[in-house]
Amino acid sequence: MTEHTIPSFEDPAADDERRVAMGYVTEAFAEAILAGIEGDCFAHAALFAAFQELVVTYGEEPVASFAQKLPDRIRCGEFSLVSKH
Repeated sequence: MTEHTIPSFEDPAADDERRVAMGYVTEAFAEAILAGIEGDCFAHAALFAAFQELVVTYGEEPVASFAQKLPDRIRCGEFSLVSKH
C-alpha cells in the first residue's frame, strides 16, 4: 500500500464535500442521541471508525503524524463550539 499525506481540512477544493460529510456525521450523532446512546460513547465510536478509515486510506504512519498534531489543535480551540477569549 502506498502511504499518502492526509489532505488539510482547510483545502478549498474539498470544502463542499467535507461540509456535506459533516452534515451526515452531525445527523448520525443526533440519531444516536435520540436512540439513547450517550454522546461521548458515540464520539468514541466515531473517532475509532474515522481513524480506521484514515489508516486504510493513508497508512499508519501518516495517520500517526496527523494524530500527533491534534493536542495543539484541541488546546487552541479548533474543535470548541464556543470561542476562547
